[in-house]
Amino acid sequence: MTEARMALLELIEKRGTADLVRELLAYAAERLMALEVEGLCGAGHGERSPARTNQRNGYRERAWDTRAGRIDLEIPKLRKGSYFPAILEPRRTAERALAAVIQEAYVHGVSTRAVDDLVRAMGLAGVSKSEVSRVCQEIDARVDAFLARPIEGEWPYLWIDATYVQVRENGRIVSTAVIIATAVNTDGRREILGMATGPSEAEPFWADFLRSLADRGLRGVKLVVADDHKGLRAAATKVLHATLQRCRVHWMRNLLGRVPPGQRAMLAAMLRTIFAQDTREAAHEQWRKVADGLRERFPRVAELMDGAEHDVLAHRAFPKEHWAQLASTNPLERLNGEVKRRTNVVGIFPNARAVVRLVGAILLEQNDEWAVARRYMTLETVRPGADTEPVSLPAVVG
Repeated sequence: MTEARMALLELIEKRGTADLVRELLAYAAERLMALEVEGLCGAGHGERSPARTNQRNGYRERAWDTRAGRIDLEIPKLRKGSYFPAILEPRRTAERALAAVIQEAYVHGVSTRAVDDLVRAMGLAGVSKSEVSRVCQEIDARVDAFLARPIEGEWPYLWIDATYVQVRENGRIVSTAVIIATAVNTDGRREILGMATGPSEAEPFWADFLRSLADRGLRGVKLVVADDHKGLRAAATKVLHATLQRCRVHWMRNLLGRVPPGQRAMLAAMLRTIFAQDTREAAHEQWRKVADGLRERFPRVAELMDGAEHDVLAHRAFPKEHWAQLASTNPLERLNGEVKRRTNVVGIFPNARAVVRLVGAILLEQNDEWAVARRYMTLETVRPGADTEPVSLPAVVG
């Protein structure tokens, strides 16, 4: 305690009044982090103790924006688990991005009444255009670096899904697709690889997006899991030379909409028998049985099943341990739900750049959480040469 007091007095004597508050904050932050880490480790820094349960493992740098100015912190890392200082706000980047988008909408005069209320509630009223520009530039730099980072290794499975937001464009309000791509590498780790905004049905858009991933290093893709977007099938084949797995959930929902409400439960039960089969061959055989059984009563449904068989069952050519994750875009649903929750707050985005800023910040933080989570798939089943049945990719059906 005496040493800490002496260090504080020495700091006050050395520094001028202009920097004093910032230096004091930095000193206090360092002491608080040291105490928190000491509690997590069960012993002080360098202390030998039988009560020790963990050890320090270096530092990571983190900028801390305060009213006294920016402070560069060195946050301790632990050998086991992770540590985040209580003095910093979790999910800071996404929350700042949300505030920045609301500010931008407000200063451009395109906010709705709901956004006006949010501005007042968040204490953002009266914010200047220069301040909004500074905050936006800072967040954009982090998001752009994340979305443009090199992609290393091989990624056998790629999931792509879209959600839609309202954007002001040339005086009109248009519905814009926000495309998000996640993938699993041969270490069984899941990452968010990229995002883009644009018309989801146009083949050039899909080709440009997939080509941008390939240019950053994406390779080894065997299966692309997505909904039946027009243009995606051709783009996936041309750019990635991969098979397309049509989302089973979306396909079933579309098929059930083709029959009267009173018949949907029966049809759903019949379709579920296909996916309950234990082997790839049995699933294809059951598919054809179900289609033939519906042909007389629901000819349109049977016709649609004939055309979608290889797309919906493409995942059956891969290890059985992965079928649950590969059959649909459900692994992306939670992430899309979080994106939708944040974007609904804004309502109408002032421009496409604001969409990338907010959604990109959300994706950056989610990717950080996945980085410290357990593997999404086991090494034994996802690495090439694993002891699984050989993979034979079916042809893409036009």
